[in-house]
Amino acid sequence: MEALQQYIEYSQEVKQAKEDKRPIVALESTIISHGMPYPQNVEMANNVEQIIRDNGAVPATIAIMDGRIKIGLEKAQLETLAKSKDVAKVSRRDLAEIIATRKIGATTVATTMICAELAGIAFFVTGGIGGVHKGAEQTMDISADLDELAKTEVTVVCAGAKSILDLPKTMEYLETKGVPVIGFQTTELPAFFTRESGVKLNSTAESVEEIAKIHLVKQDLGLGGGIVVANPIPHEHALAKEYIESIIDEAVAEADAQGIQGKDSTPFLLSKIVEKTEGKSLEANIKLVENNAILGAKIAVAFNQL
Repeated sequence: MEALQQYIEYSQEVKQAKEDKRPIVALESTIISHGMPYPQNVEMANNVEQIIRDNGAVPATIAIMDGRIKIGLEKAQLETLAKSKDVAKVSRRDLAEIIATRKIGATTVATTMICAELAGIAFFVTGGIGGVHKGAEQTMDISADLDELAKTEVTVVCAGAKSILDLPKTMEYLETKGVPVIGFQTTELPAFFTRESGVKLNSTAESVEEIAKIHLVKQDLGLGGGIVVANPIPHEHALAKEYIESIIDEAVAEADAQGIQGKDSTPFLLSKIVEKTEGKSLEANIKLVENNAILGAKIAVAFNQL
């Protein structure tokens, strides 16, 4: 355990929160470095952190810098991450290498879960999880996020899986791995930019207390693995299903034509979608992350009270 601690560094705010046993919510950094352009990315990151504070919890944005896993970033570090053109996108397979070579790395959903668990943080807020890519039966392109959810004990609050994915196959994969997907006040898997996907969920929770209790019981039973809390984008910020689906299909066709695949495909597709929606998708992305931050903070507070 001591060997591990040399690689972890807490911000002052997070260190204090751990000492005071206050609820902490983890945040990923890929959304900052690879998900949005500057300066919207740093504005979004600061806003989301503040939303978590306003709802009674402490934010811990996670990134890799100077050979350390930073649990919580200071303002200057957040700015560096948002502006730097040379930030590695770090999944489980890259984590040791990026720490060892002292490069700057932004954590994906999978790596944020790993780092949150190492730091004893049980709740994590993101935009959307990764999943099974369209055409995976040919390419085998399946996000490492899904395997991580099967083994790492962190509850992830998201607006469903990213809508560029094959959502029915993503749900099948999670079911096979025994990962609970709980709709917050919805019976349908939200599809990131839209509230509906046509994919029905087995589980629905009406309150944050219910989700906190499920997390506790799952932990007590030693079942391992994470929980996905699927929180639909607010009505007023959602994009029309047909509109966004046609744009996604165009973007996917362009990615195929250019031979873009693997971990480059999501950033490529998201930036194409921003371009094709004239910024509407970026606005929706920011609003859904803010909405998830409110819910994630409230669940962490409810769990803390248990």
